[in-house]
Amino acid sequence: APSVSASELNASRRRTNVVKEVDRIKKQREERRARQLTQIEEKRERMNVDPGNPNWEFLSMIREYRSTLDFRPLSMSDPSEVHQICVAVRKRPLNKKESNRKEVDVITVPNRDLIVVHEPKLKVDLTKFLENSTFRFDYAFDETANNELVYKYTARPLVQTIFEGGMATCFAYGQTGSGKTHTMGGDFSGKTQDCSKGIYALATKDVFKLLKSPKYKNDELVVSSSFFEIYSGKVFDLLNGKAKLRVLEDGKQQVQVVGLVEKEVDSVEEVLKLIQHGNGVRTSGQTSANQNSSRSHAVFQIILRLRKSGRLHGKFSLIDLAGNERGADTSSANRQTRMEGAEINKSLLALKECIRALGRRGAHLPFRASKLTQVLRDSFIGENSRTCMIAMISPGLSSCEHSLNTLRYADRVKELGVEDSPELKPTSSEDEEMAPESEEDDNLALLRASDDVEMSGDMYTFHE
Repeated sequence: APSVSASELNASRRRTNVVKEVDRIKKQREERRARQLTQIEEKRERMNVDPGNPNWEFLSMIREYRSTLDFRPLSMSDPSEVHQICVAVRKRPLNKKESNRKEVDVITVPNRDLIVVHEPKLKVDLTKFLENSTFRFDYAFDETANNELVYKYTARPLVQTIFEGGMATCFAYGQTGSGKTHTMGGDFSGKTQDCSKGIYALATKDVFKLLKSPKYKNDELVVSSSFFEIYSGKVFDLLNGKAKLRVLEDGKQQVQVVGLVEKEVDSVEEVLKLIQHGNGVRTSGQTSANQNSSRSHAVFQIILRLRKSGRLHGKFSLIDLAGNERGADTSSANRQTRMEGAEINKSLLALKECIRALGRRGAHLPFRASKLTQVLRDSFIGENSRTCMIAMISPGLSSCEHSLNTLRYADRVKELGVEDSPELKPTSSEDEEMAPESEEDDNLALLRASDDVEMSGDMYTFHE
């Protein structure tokens, strides 16, 4: 009967649909299994990159990112440029401790002026991904760069400045253990330091070379050195048994470090002995980053004076700044360490403001806001002042936050280190002498500026 064949027809249609659905599910399952197999294979491959590394996924992502880059690091043959404010960044290699911990290197330096930080992140569903932050500076040095290369592009162009009657300053900035003292003072083997390989010594060599050159040998110039540290807002002479010194301002608004020993030097060897001696007595203390963390700013000065009158001709200040750890690093520390941290943060913030003011001629210079900037006042005023900052960063994943803070600080310094803006009318240094300033003004300027950079809460808690 026709009615039976109709129901059979419907049943066969239903069967066909069921078969199709089963086939579709089967196909989906096969595709899913194939995908899972591929993922397992990829996972195995990634794990083979560094077996046993808990961060192997991030390591693999970073390797993948690097494989797309065209690396062109800075070399000795590249030309160096002259900047009034030069900001460079140096990445050190992973150290033994970090390698043993299987730390992931999260810093990439693709070329001469770029630096990329790969910050590991987790999505809400716990999927891992990288947040890549790129920074641009005058120069970027990767882990293969030696002190000579760093010196060539940072401090070396400044040596000429002091022979032309100017003031030059070179700062090493960064987290404890990022390589500041190594860069400025030279190679370490244990606690002993080979001072001949640091920027202090390389700059001194060039000073003596220029002194003997035909252009300057008739200028009757004498070279002398001083070496002091600023610890918790107090100044100590490293060449005179750590004698405590007073910083005073005379009627002409010239800042004097009373009683600072200035030793006349005739050779690089004499200077190396002074550096070795000074570094030996420098204040250090424990932080979570370093057993022998430098808790003071060390200021080494190469001074040129006219032989007959003793009048200052030029001065090069080379500064190894204290570690820029913030609240997180000192939270478990005692009151003294927290006070140290507050003082360090205060001076680093004041320093940034002074360098920024140097880049905007005629801007207010809050030099009284910290002992460091007060002592270096003559380096920030005058037509012929030049500054260079070398920001040091550690490459390990555990230092990622510190590295980002260092780079942001350096970025703020350079961002405003621009040529004279048309709307900012330049004022002469005489006009600047006339403007009365007070310590309160400087502290106010400092606090206003502090909202554009992350600083430890300790800075305000112990603002004395």
